[in-house]
Amino acid sequence: MKREIQQLAADMVSKTVEWRRYLHLHPELSQQEYGTMAYVAEQLRGMGYEPREGIGKTGVAAVLKGGAGADDYCIGLRADYDALPITEATGLPFTSQNVGVMHACGHDMHTASLLGAAAILKQLQPRLRGTILLVFEPSEEMYPGGARMMMEDGLFDLAKPNEMYAFHCLPEMDCGRIGMRKGKYMASTDEWYLTVRGKGGHGATPHLSVDPILVASHIVVALQQVVSRNASPLMPTTLSIGKFNANGRTNIIPDEAKLEGIIRTFDEKWRLEAHERIRQICTGIAQSMGAEADLFIDYGYPFVVNDDDCTQLVHDNGVDYFGEGQVEWLDMRMTAEDFAFFAQQIPSCYFRVGVHIPGTPTCNLHRPDLMVDERSLEYASGFVAYNAVRALQQKVKLNG
Repeated sequence: MKREIQQLAADMVSKTVEWRRYLHLHPELSQQEYGTMAYVAEQLRGMGYEPREGIGKTGVAAVLKGGAGADDYCIGLRADYDALPITEATGLPFTSQNVGVMHACGHDMHTASLLGAAAILKQLQPRLRGTILLVFEPSEEMYPGGARMMMEDGLFDLAKPNEMYAFHCLPEMDCGRIGMRKGKYMASTDEWYLTVRGKGGHGATPHLSVDPILVASHIVVALQQVVSRNASPLMPTTLSIGKFNANGRTNIIPDEAKLEGIIRTFDEKWRLEAHERIRQICTGIAQSMGAEADLFIDYGYPFVVNDDDCTQLVHDNGVDYFGEGQVEWLDMRMTAEDFAFFAQQIPSCYFRVGVHIPGTPTCNLHRPDLMVDERSLEYASGFVAYNAVRALQQKVKLNG
Protein backbone atom coordinates (compact mmCIF):
# COMPACT_ATOMS: atom_id res chain seq x y z
CA MET A 1 0.00 0.00 0.00
CA LYS A 2 2.82 2.43 0.80
CA ARG A 3 4.49 2.01 -2.56
CA GLU A 4 1.16 2.25 -4.33
CA ILE A 5 0.37 5.55 -2.59
CA GLN A 6 3.85 6.92 -3.27
CA GLN A 7 3.42 6.08 -6.95
CA LEU A 8 -0.03 7.68 -7.07
CA ALA A 9 1.37 10.84 -5.48
CA ALA A 10 4.24 10.92 -7.97
CA ASP A 11 1.92 10.31 -10.94
CA MET A 12 -0.29 13.28 -10.07
CA VAL A 13 2.36 15.77 -8.94
CA SER A 14 1.88 17.96 -12.01
CA LYS A 15 -1.81 18.29 -11.11
CA THR A 16 -1.01 19.04 -7.48
CA VAL A 17 1.43 21.76 -8.57
CA GLU A 18 -1.23 23.15 -10.92
CA TRP A 19 -3.69 23.41 -8.02
CA ARG A 20 -1.11 25.10 -5.82
CA ARG A 21 -0.15 27.65 -8.49
CA TYR A 22 -3.76 28.53 -9.24
CA LEU A 23 -4.41 29.13 -5.55
CA HIS A 24 -1.21 31.17 -5.25
CA LEU A 25 -2.27 33.30 -8.20
CA HIS A 26 -5.71 33.96 -6.71
CA PRO A 27 -5.33 34.42 -2.93
CA GLU A 28 -8.26 35.65 -0.84
CA LEU A 29 -8.36 37.10 2.65
CA SER A 30 -10.11 35.50 5.61
CA GLN A 31 -13.91 35.29 5.28
CA GLN A 32 -13.63 36.42 1.64
CA GLU A 33 -12.60 33.09 0.11
CA TYR A 34 -15.56 32.66 -2.24
CA GLY A 35 -13.45 32.02 -5.33
CA THR A 36 -11.22 29.58 -3.45
CA MET A 37 -14.27 27.77 -2.09
CA ALA A 38 -15.73 27.40 -5.58
CA TYR A 39 -12.41 26.23 -7.04
CA VAL A 40 -11.81 23.60 -4.35
CA ALA A 41 -15.37 22.31 -4.65
CA GLU A 42 -15.00 22.09 -8.43
CA GLN A 43 -11.84 19.99 -8.13
CA LEU A 44 -13.51 17.67 -5.63
CA ARG A 45 -16.51 17.20 -7.90
CA GLY A 46 -14.11 16.32 -10.71
CA MET A 47 -12.77 13.48 -8.54
CA GLY A 48 -16.28 12.15 -7.88
CA TYR A 49 -16.94 13.77 -4.49
CA GLU A 50 -20.11 15.62 -3.54
CA PRO A 51 -18.69 18.57 -1.60
CA ARG A 52 -20.75 20.85 0.59
CA GLU A 53 -19.91 24.53 0.21
CA GLY A 54 -20.53 27.48 2.51
CA ILE A 55 -19.82 25.76 5.84
CA GLY A 56 -18.67 28.48 8.19
CA LYS A 57 -19.47 30.99 5.43
CA THR A 58 -16.70 30.06 2.97
CA GLY A 59 -15.57 26.55 3.91
CA VAL A 60 -15.84 23.27 2.00
CA ALA A 61 -16.13 19.70 3.25
CA ALA A 62 -16.61 16.31 1.64
CA VAL A 63 -17.08 12.75 2.86
CA LEU A 64 -15.54 9.57 1.46
CA LYS A 65 -17.11 6.31 2.63
CA GLY A 66 -15.01 3.22 2.13
CA GLY A 67 -16.29 0.32 0.10
CA ALA A 68 -14.86 -2.62 2.04
CA GLY A 69 -17.69 -3.00 4.50
CA ALA A 70 -19.69 -0.72 6.74
CA ASP A 71 -17.84 0.93 9.58
CA ASP A 72 -18.44 4.20 11.38
CA TYR A 73 -14.81 4.93 12.24
CA CYS A 74 -13.90 8.29 10.72
CA ILE A 75 -10.59 10.06 10.07
CA GLY A 76 -10.72 13.85 9.61
CA LEU A 77 -8.18 15.60 7.37
CA ARG A 78 -7.97 19.38 7.38
CA ALA A 79 -6.28 22.09 5.31
CA ASP A 80 -6.69 25.87 5.57
CA TYR A 81 -6.90 28.21 2.56
CA ASP A 82 -7.08 31.88 3.52
CA ALA A 83 -4.30 34.30 2.57
CA LEU A 84 -2.69 37.32 4.24
CA PRO A 85 -2.70 41.10 3.57
CA ILE A 86 0.90 41.08 2.30
CA THR A 87 2.25 42.31 -1.03
CA GLU A 88 4.19 39.49 -2.67
CA ALA A 89 7.88 39.94 -3.48
CA THR A 90 8.90 36.48 -4.73
CA GLY A 91 9.18 37.29 -8.44
CA LEU A 92 7.54 33.96 -9.25
CA PRO A 93 5.81 33.63 -12.63
CA PHE A 94 2.63 32.80 -10.71
CA THR A 95 2.88 35.77 -8.34
CA SER A 96 -0.40 36.84 -6.74
CA GLN A 97 -2.74 38.69 -9.08
CA ASN A 98 -4.60 40.12 -6.10
CA VAL A 99 -2.38 43.07 -5.21
CA GLY A 100 -1.72 43.34 -1.49
CA VAL A 101 -2.86 39.76 -0.80
CA MET A 102 -0.53 36.76 -0.73
CA HIS A 103 -0.33 33.15 0.37
CA ALA A 104 2.54 34.02 2.69
CA CYS A 105 1.76 31.24 5.16
CA GLY A 106 1.71 28.32 2.74
CA HIS A 107 -2.02 27.70 2.84
CA ASP A 108 -2.02 27.24 -0.94
CA MET A 109 0.42 24.37 -0.45
CA HIS A 110 -1.74 22.89 2.33
CA THR A 111 -4.90 22.96 0.22
CA ALA A 112 -3.29 21.58 -2.92
CA SER A 113 -1.76 18.76 -0.89
CA LEU A 114 -5.09 17.83 0.67
CA LEU A 115 -6.69 17.86 -2.78
CA GLY A 116 -3.93 15.48 -3.85
CA ALA A 117 -4.60 13.25 -0.84
CA ALA A 118 -8.32 13.34 -1.66
CA ALA A 119 -7.60 12.12 -5.20
CA ILE A 120 -5.39 9.30 -3.90
CA LEU A 121 -7.93 8.20 -1.31
CA LYS A 122 -10.70 8.25 -3.91
CA GLN A 123 -8.76 5.72 -5.96
CA LEU A 124 -8.35 3.54 -2.87
CA GLN A 125 -12.02 3.85 -1.88
CA PRO A 126 -13.02 0.23 -2.68
CA ARG A 127 -10.46 -1.02 -0.14
CA LEU A 128 -11.20 1.48 2.61
CA ARG A 129 -13.32 0.31 5.51
CA GLY A 130 -14.16 3.49 7.31
CA THR A 131 -14.87 7.12 6.50
CA ILE A 132 -12.71 10.10 5.57
CA LEU A 133 -13.90 13.65 6.27
CA LEU A 134 -12.08 16.24 4.15
CA VAL A 135 -12.15 19.72 5.68
CA PHE A 136 -11.06 22.77 3.69
CA GLU A 137 -11.11 25.53 6.25
CA PRO A 138 -11.39 29.29 5.68
CA SER A 139 -10.32 32.12 7.97
CA GLU A 140 -7.63 30.41 10.01
CA GLU A 141 -5.82 33.75 10.20
CA MET A 142 -8.74 35.74 11.63
CA TYR A 143 -10.85 35.46 14.76
CA PRO A 144 -13.08 33.70 15.55
CA GLY A 145 -11.34 31.15 13.33
CA GLY A 146 -12.68 28.98 10.55
CA ALA A 147 -12.50 25.81 12.65
CA ARG A 148 -14.96 27.15 15.20
CA MET A 149 -17.14 28.70 12.48
CA MET A 150 -17.37 25.41 10.59
CA MET A 151 -18.17 23.37 13.70
CA GLU A 152 -20.87 25.84 14.73
CA ASP A 153 -22.29 25.60 11.20
CA GLY A 154 -22.78 21.83 11.32
CA LEU A 155 -19.52 20.47 9.92
CA PHE A 156 -19.72 17.32 12.02
CA ASP A 157 -23.27 16.65 10.89
CA LEU A 158 -21.62 15.31 7.73
CA ALA A 159 -19.39 12.94 9.71
CA LYS A 160 -17.88 13.09 13.20
CA PRO A 161 -14.19 12.14 13.15
CA ASN A 162 -12.75 9.76 15.72
CA GLU A 163 -9.31 11.18 14.93
CA MET A 164 -8.20 14.31 13.08
CA TYR A 165 -4.98 15.31 11.33
CA ALA A 166 -3.59 18.52 9.87
CA PHE A 167 -0.18 19.81 8.90
CA HIS A 168 1.58 23.11 8.27
CA CYS A 169 4.55 23.82 6.06
CA LEU A 170 7.79 24.73 7.86
CA PRO A 171 10.22 26.87 5.82
CA GLU A 172 13.17 26.15 8.12
CA MET A 173 12.79 22.38 7.62
CA ASP A 174 14.20 20.81 4.46
CA CYS A 175 11.80 19.39 1.91
CA GLY A 176 11.30 15.66 2.41
CA ARG A 177 11.26 15.88 6.22
CA ILE A 178 8.40 16.01 8.71
CA GLY A 179 8.20 16.79 12.42
CA MET A 180 5.76 16.54 15.28
CA ARG A 181 5.39 16.90 19.05
CA LYS A 182 3.27 15.09 21.62
CA GLY A 183 1.15 17.10 24.05
CA LYS A 184 1.22 20.89 24.12
CA TYR A 185 2.64 22.14 20.84
CA MET A 186 1.39 25.62 19.92
CA ALA A 187 0.36 28.49 22.17
CA SER A 188 -2.99 30.04 22.93
CA THR A 189 -3.36 33.51 21.46
CA ASP A 190 -5.34 36.49 22.69
CA GLU A 191 -5.37 39.93 21.12
CA TRP A 192 -5.65 43.07 23.21
CA TYR A 193 -6.61 46.58 22.16
CA LEU A 194 -5.87 49.60 24.34
CA THR A 195 -6.97 53.20 23.98
CA VAL A 196 -5.27 55.72 26.28
CA ARG A 197 -7.30 58.92 26.54
CA GLY A 198 -5.61 62.08 27.74
CA LYS A 199 -6.02 65.73 26.91
CA GLY A 200 -4.48 67.10 23.75
CA GLY A 201 -3.01 70.48 23.16
CA HIS A 202 -0.04 72.47 21.90
CA GLY A 203 3.30 70.70 22.05
CA ALA A 204 4.89 73.86 23.46
CA THR A 205 2.57 73.91 26.48
CA PRO A 206 2.57 70.30 27.66
CA HIS A 207 1.73 71.34 31.20
CA LEU A 208 -1.78 72.16 29.97
CA SER A 209 -2.25 68.67 28.53
CA VAL A 210 -2.31 65.06 29.61
CA ASP A 211 -0.03 63.46 27.05
CA PRO A 212 -1.44 60.03 26.04
CA ILE A 213 1.79 59.19 24.18
CA LEU A 214 3.81 59.50 27.36
CA VAL A 215 1.25 57.48 29.32
CA ALA A 216 1.13 54.78 26.65
CA SER A 217 4.93 54.65 26.55
CA HIS A 218 5.07 53.93 30.27
CA ILE A 219 2.48 51.20 29.72
CA VAL A 220 4.55 49.65 26.93
CA VAL A 221 7.56 49.36 29.22
CA ALA A 222 5.58 48.18 32.24
CA LEU A 223 3.80 45.45 30.30
CA GLN A 224 7.12 43.67 29.79
CA GLN A 225 6.99 42.60 33.45
CA VAL A 226 3.99 40.37 32.68
CA VAL A 227 6.45 37.96 31.10
CA SER A 228 9.69 38.80 32.92
CA ARG A 229 8.34 39.08 36.48
CA ASN A 230 4.81 37.63 36.61
CA ALA A 231 5.01 34.51 34.45
CA SER A 232 6.74 31.46 35.86
CA PRO A 233 10.12 30.91 34.19
CA LEU A 234 8.85 27.40 33.45
CA MET A 235 5.76 28.66 31.59
CA PRO A 236 6.40 29.84 28.00
CA THR A 237 4.72 33.24 27.58
CA THR A 238 5.00 35.94 24.95
CA LEU A 239 3.59 39.46 25.05
CA SER A 240 4.14 41.65 22.00
CA ILE A 241 2.90 45.07 20.93
CA GLY A 242 2.50 45.34 17.19
CA LYS A 243 0.78 48.68 16.80
CA PHE A 244 1.15 52.10 18.49
CA ASN A 245 -0.77 54.95 16.89
CA ALA A 246 -1.15 58.52 18.09
CA ASN A 247 -2.39 60.93 15.46
CA GLY A 248 -0.69 64.14 16.53
CA ARG A 249 1.93 66.27 14.82
CA THR A 250 5.30 67.76 15.68
CA ASN A 251 3.60 70.47 17.72
CA ILE A 252 0.29 68.78 18.55
CA ILE A 253 -0.25 66.48 21.51
CA PRO A 254 -3.17 64.22 20.53
CA ASP A 255 -6.15 63.37 22.70
CA GLU A 256 -5.54 59.64 22.56
CA ALA A 257 -3.10 56.88 21.68
CA LYS A 258 -3.98 53.35 20.55
CA LEU A 259 -2.01 50.18 21.13
CA GLU A 260 -2.60 46.64 19.88
CA GLY A 261 -0.82 43.46 20.94
CA ILE A 262 -0.95 39.77 21.72
CA ILE A 263 -0.46 37.55 24.75
CA ARG A 264 0.36 33.86 24.23
CA THR A 265 0.96 31.00 26.63
CA PHE A 266 0.25 27.33 27.41
CA ASP A 267 -1.82 27.32 30.60
CA GLU A 268 -5.46 28.36 30.99
CA LYS A 269 -5.17 29.50 34.62
CA TRP A 270 -2.13 31.64 33.92
CA ARG A 271 -3.75 32.89 30.71
CA LEU A 272 -6.58 34.49 32.70
CA GLU A 273 -4.19 35.78 35.35
CA ALA A 274 -2.11 37.42 32.62
CA HIS A 275 -5.21 39.14 31.25
CA GLU A 276 -5.92 40.58 34.68
CA ARG A 277 -2.32 41.71 35.11
CA ILE A 278 -2.42 43.51 31.75
CA ARG A 279 -5.64 45.21 32.82
CA GLN A 280 -4.19 46.32 36.17
CA ILE A 281 -1.05 47.75 34.56
CA CYS A 282 -2.94 49.66 31.86
CA THR A 283 -5.58 51.17 34.11
CA GLY A 284 -3.24 51.80 37.03
CA ILE A 285 -0.60 53.67 35.06
CA ALA A 286 -3.19 55.67 33.14
CA GLN A 287 -4.97 56.75 36.31
CA SER A 288 -1.73 57.65 38.07
CA MET A 289 -0.84 59.97 35.20
CA GLY A 290 -4.25 61.61 34.88
CA ALA A 291 -5.43 59.65 31.86
CA GLU A 292 -8.00 56.93 31.16
CA ALA A 293 -7.40 53.46 29.74
CA ASP A 294 -9.99 51.55 27.73
CA LEU A 295 -8.80 47.96 27.32
CA PHE A 296 -10.43 45.15 25.34
CA ILE A 297 -8.95 41.64 25.40
CA ASP A 298 -10.26 39.36 22.68
CA TYR A 299 -10.19 35.78 23.99
CA GLY A 300 -8.82 33.88 21.02
CA TYR A 301 -7.58 30.42 20.08
CA PRO A 302 -6.68 27.88 22.78
CA PHE A 303 -3.30 26.16 22.72
CA VAL A 304 -2.84 23.14 20.47
CA VAL A 305 -2.56 19.81 22.29
CA ASN A 306 -1.54 16.81 20.21
CA ASP A 307 -2.92 13.45 21.30
CA ASP A 308 -0.08 11.09 22.23
CA ASP A 309 -1.41 8.11 20.28
CA CYS A 310 -2.25 10.10 17.14
CA THR A 311 1.15 11.78 17.23
CA GLN A 312 2.99 8.50 17.70
CA LEU A 313 1.06 7.15 14.72
CA VAL A 314 2.19 10.10 12.57
CA HIS A 315 5.76 9.59 13.73
CA ASP A 316 5.80 5.87 13.02
CA ASN A 317 4.07 6.27 9.67
CA GLY A 318 6.49 9.06 8.82
CA VAL A 319 9.47 6.83 9.52
CA ASP A 320 7.93 4.14 7.32
CA TYR A 321 7.06 6.57 4.52
CA PHE A 322 10.10 8.90 4.50
CA GLY A 323 12.81 7.00 6.36
CA GLU A 324 14.15 7.12 9.93
CA GLY A 325 16.42 10.12 9.40
CA GLN A 326 13.69 12.25 7.86
CA VAL A 327 11.41 12.46 10.91
CA GLU A 328 12.08 14.60 13.97
CA TRP A 329 10.50 15.51 17.28
CA LEU A 330 9.86 19.25 17.58
CA ASP A 331 9.95 21.84 20.35
CA MET A 332 7.00 23.96 21.46
CA ARG A 333 6.16 26.96 19.29
CA MET A 334 4.68 30.28 20.36
CA THR A 335 2.77 30.52 17.09
CA ALA A 336 -0.95 29.76 17.29
CA GLU A 337 -3.47 27.72 15.31
CA ASP A 338 -7.24 27.48 15.39
CA PHE A 339 -6.89 23.75 14.72
CA ALA A 340 -6.82 23.80 18.54
CA PHE A 341 -10.64 23.99 18.47
CA PHE A 342 -10.76 20.65 16.64
CA ALA A 343 -8.15 19.15 18.97
CA GLN A 344 -10.22 20.12 22.01
CA GLN A 345 -13.01 17.82 20.84
CA ILE A 346 -11.21 15.09 18.89
CA PRO A 347 -7.93 13.21 19.42
CA SER A 348 -5.67 14.91 16.89
CA CYS A 349 -2.19 15.53 15.59
CA TYR A 350 -0.95 18.73 13.99
CA PHE A 351 2.42 18.10 12.36
CA ARG A 352 4.95 19.91 10.16
CA VAL A 353 6.12 19.32 6.59
CA GLY A 354 9.44 20.72 5.40
CA VAL A 355 9.37 23.03 2.37
CA HIS A 356 12.84 24.59 2.42
CA ILE A 357 14.51 24.73 -0.99
CA PRO A 358 18.08 23.39 -0.66
CA GLY A 359 20.77 26.01 -1.20
CA THR A 360 18.47 28.97 -0.57
CA PRO A 361 18.24 31.23 2.50
CA THR A 362 15.68 30.24 5.11
CA CYS A 363 12.59 32.43 4.99
CA ASN A 364 10.05 32.84 7.74
CA LEU A 365 6.29 32.48 7.41
CA HIS A 366 4.22 35.64 6.90
CA ARG A 367 6.98 37.11 4.72
CA PRO A 368 6.49 38.64 1.23
CA ASP A 369 9.36 36.52 -0.11
CA LEU A 370 8.19 33.14 1.21
CA MET A 371 9.07 30.33 -1.21
CA VAL A 372 8.28 26.62 -0.94
CA ASP A 373 9.89 23.65 -2.63
CA GLU A 374 7.07 22.29 -4.78
CA ARG A 375 8.39 18.74 -4.38
CA SER A 376 6.80 18.99 -0.93
CA LEU A 377 3.38 18.75 -2.59
CA GLU A 378 4.08 15.19 -3.67
CA TYR A 379 5.45 14.25 -0.26
CA ALA A 380 2.61 15.88 1.68
CA SER A 381 -0.26 14.61 -0.45
CA GLY A 382 1.09 11.07 -0.38
CA PHE A 383 1.84 11.04 3.32
CA VAL A 384 -1.51 12.58 4.34
CA ALA A 385 -3.27 9.82 2.39
CA TYR A 386 -0.94 7.12 3.74
CA ASN A 387 -1.36 8.22 7.34
CA ALA A 388 -5.14 8.20 6.97
CA VAL A 389 -5.09 4.70 5.48
CA ARG A 390 -2.81 3.45 8.25
CA ALA A 391 -5.04 5.05 10.90
CA LEU A 392 -8.01 3.14 9.50
CA GLN A 393 -5.97 -0.05 9.27
CA GLN A 394 -5.03 0.26 12.90
CA LYS A 395 -8.60 0.80 14.05
CA VAL A 396 -10.77 -1.18 11.65
CA LYS A 397 -8.38 -3.58 9.89
CA LEU A 398 -8.54 -2.22 6.37
CA ASN A 399 -8.75 -4.89 3.65
CA GLY A 400 -5.96 -4.75 1.09
